[in-house]
Amino acid sequence: MTLPVVILAGGLATRMRPATETVPKALLPVNGRPFADIQLTWLHSLGVADVVYSIGYLGEAIARYVGDGRQFGLRVRYVADGDRPLGTAGALRAVIDSDLVTQTFGVINGDSYLLLDLAAVEAAFSVSGCPALMTVMRNGNRWDASNVVCRSGRVVAYDKSRPERWRDQMEWIDYGFSIVSRSAIADRVASGEVADLADVMRDLSAAGQLAAFEVFARFYEIGSPGGLAELERHLSSSPGGMQ
Repeated sequence: MTLPVVILAGGLATRMRPATETVPKALLPVNGRPFADIQLTWLHSLGVADVVYSIGYLGEAIARYVGDGRQFGLRVRYVADGDRPLGTAGALRAVIDSDLVTQTFGVINGDSYLLLDLAAVEAAFSVSGCPALMTVMRNGNRWDASNVVCRSGRVVAYDKSRPERWRDQMEWIDYGFSIVSRSAIADRVASGEVADLADVMRDLSAAGQLAAFEVFARFYEIGSPGGLAELERHLSSSPGGMQ
């Protein structure tokens, strides 16, 4: 993948307390390794070269551990929320304002481990004609509540509140990796504004401006004790401890 990737790692990680009272979620041990080690190694294996961490709560610990990223074969830089959490879209606006990303960039949460071909995602975005793309999986409410309606390569509805008019058609779920253009964020979120990326993606889907890339493997995350345990089992059963 040729695009830079922004890792959103500024949350409070309250579901993982008390462990995250002193350790940021991105550094929680997974089979004895800090999760950032696993996530960055995975990104590098898929051709990513440039990473920007959006940090907030305990973010200085992430910066100390990861450093400039050279040990992972990456260039890693950081943008901090500042005095208050900006939310996921507000944090992306701060990254854009820092000029550390190009016209388009990938976005992933700092607790996500995914099974997908990032080069194929990038290629799909480039031909979509949309300012943003969301990876989706046909979930059927298995791993979490489904929140996406897809048709003909587009997300026609994305809403975490699962409104009644769409609920029966919401067979897909946000898989956890997106590509966005600078304008998709900058046109909707002011500098310093607290805003949620889910709201931006909802509005883009309603406007017919959100492309979809379907993934068929399940996702993993360490945002809950159960999710962390599932990832540990997956990595332990995979050759080399990775995918």
